[in-house]
Amino acid sequence: MVTVNTKILAFGARLVSVLVMSLSLSAIAHADGHGMKHSGKNVDFEAVGEIYEGYYVPGKDDSAPLVYLIHDWDGLTDYEIKRSEMLHELGYAVFATDLFGKGVRPTEVVDKKQHTGALYKDREKMRSIMQAGMMKAKELGGNVDNAVAMGYCFGGAAVLELARSGAKVNGFASFHGGLSTPEGQDYKATQGKVLVMHGTADSMITMADFAGLADELEGAGVAHEMVTYGGAPHAFTVFGSDRYDEVADTQSWTLFTGFLEAHTK
Repeated sequence: MVTVNTKILAFGARLVSVLVMSLSLSAIAHADGHGMKHSGKNVDFEAVGEIYEGYYVPGKDDSAPLVYLIHDWDGLTDYEIKRSEMLHELGYAVFATDLFGKGVRPTEVVDKKQHTGALYKDREKMRSIMQAGMMKAKELGGNVDNAVAMGYCFGGAAVLELARSGAKVNGFASFHGGLSTPEGQDYKATQGKVLVMHGTADSMITMADFAGLADELEGAGVAHEMVTYGGAPHAFTVFGSDRYDEVADTQSWTLFTGFLEAHTK
């Protein structure tokens, strides 16, 4: 009888946790750009002869793990700041890095494609900017020796580029990111676990892309976890958009925070 009661209590606690997370995400989804407290600061850093701007939020103390966050194709915006603040509330330090350049926040699709396309064509530049951002995070007190990298859409593709580069990061997490591997690259140098969260209904990044990446990671012997969410389209975590899927967002965020707990000290 005691065993049964314990299981019921554990299930109830888990259910309450998921419900609270769902309500929290729902509240944030309906908040405007001024609806969340900013605990961090904007900081400039230099890479490849240009100035970039990141957003740094300190952790609960100097030993707090670092989350290195990479933005979507519209640059470092309020969305990434909201996610940074959510992670800050959990006790993590966060450096949300900029890959486009200070003040470059494209709003038109043609401009978004231009900026992401330029970096897709110059992978060494992309890697150099990400490395410079990581060094800026370290300069600010971020614990880069106890870090996980995460990214959304374009940022998810960039995170996988960081993984292939051999960066010394504990884990790499992609939310509805690009999954294809450029010709001539592989995952042989990857040092951390890879987590991929993908919408099964994503028409831009297909399930064939998803399966292809799974084969690559398995072939390279890279520890990985890959999850798809039924009915979820591309960009399913973007608050306020017509693609936002609250169930997939809540479940992927819960999975990611568990990933952080498991892969940071």
